[in-house]
This record gives sequence, structure tokens and C-alpha cells, in this order.
Amino acid sequence: MKRCASIERDTAETRISLGVDIDGSGKADISTGIPFFDHMLTLLARHGLLDLRVRAEGDIGVDYHHTVEDVGIVFGEAVKQALGDKRGIRRYGFFIAPMDECLARTALDLGGRPYFVYDVPAPNPMIRDFNVCLVREFFLAVANALGANVHIRLEYGEEPHHIAEAVFKCFAKALACACEINPRAADVLPSTKEVL
Repeated sequence: MKRCASIERDTAETRISLGVDIDGSGKADISTGIPFFDHMLTLLARHGLLDLRVRAEGDIGVDYHHTVEDVGIVFGEAVKQALGDKRGIRRYGFFIAPMDECLARTALDLGGRPYFVYDVPAPNPMIRDFNVCLVREFFLAVANALGANVHIRLEYGEEPHHIAEAVFKCFAKALACACEINPRAADVLPSTKEVL
């Protein structure tokens, strides 16, 4: 069974079309109008081994916030839809990722109860014209739309590009782990409540 989803979302601030294949090979076709964000989404696809197509048009002349947040919403919705009833998934994912002087940690639960903890200080908030604070907004939107409990922490690090990259790669690996089908329980819903 293919675990894919395509979603379109139009608001007064953004127009987004996004497709995801959870069981892909890491292919990315990304265009948001924000080069650094495109780079991060490409990393998310590659390291999460999911195929990701994103087309986003937003009011980036005003700010990047709406586009980044709304792509997070649509990505979370698409992954949730692609997972279906979540039967057979591992549900939990965890990863620690080094990126040069940085070390990031992510733990997540696809149990249907959104919660978000983000402990990622950024000594220098700017990467060219991209504010690193928007990374938090992206993952907050993903957690809420996906219904996931997501904890992201930077153990240490200094360079803002490396910090953002470590966070995206780490989240991608943890998500891939949580979405993976457990061969020992392929037809089992990973919850004693029998619903996720």
C-alpha cells in the first residue's frame, strides 16, 4: 500500500501545493521563494527518505513567516494523511545528529496528541535574510497539524546555518524511524487504546 498524500491550501497569505511519499527515496522538488528554506526542506526529504514536492507562493515581500508556517501546516497534514490509521508504524522516533560543531536531538511520538518543546538557542538569529526563529515556527506547525509530540533540543552549537541544518536532519531521521513499518507488528495499531 502506497503511503502518499497531496494537499493544496489557499489563504489570503499563501498558496501551497505539497505532495509527500513516506516510502520514497529522498527526492525533493522544492520551490517556496525562500532559498534557505528550500535547502532545509531538501535536507528533510533526503535524510527522511521521503519524496517531497512543494510549491509555495506567499507574501514574502512582507515577511517569510506566513510561508514557512503554512508549509509546516501542509507538510504535517500530508504526512498525517499518508499514514492513514497508522497501523504497523513504530510510532516513536529518536535521533541525535552532529553537524560540525553542533549536536541536535529529536524525539517524537506520532500518537495523535500534539505537543511541542523546542530548546534551540541561536546566538546569531540571521542566515542572510532568513531568521532562524522561523525554524521553530515550521516545526510547531508540523507538530500541531500532524498531531505529534515533538521535542527538539540543541545540545550545543554556534553557527546558525549549522544549527538549522542539524535540527532539520535530526527531525528527518526521527520522523523516518517513527513512520517505519515494524515487521513484527505490521497489522497492529501501536496503542493500547486501539486508536491513534
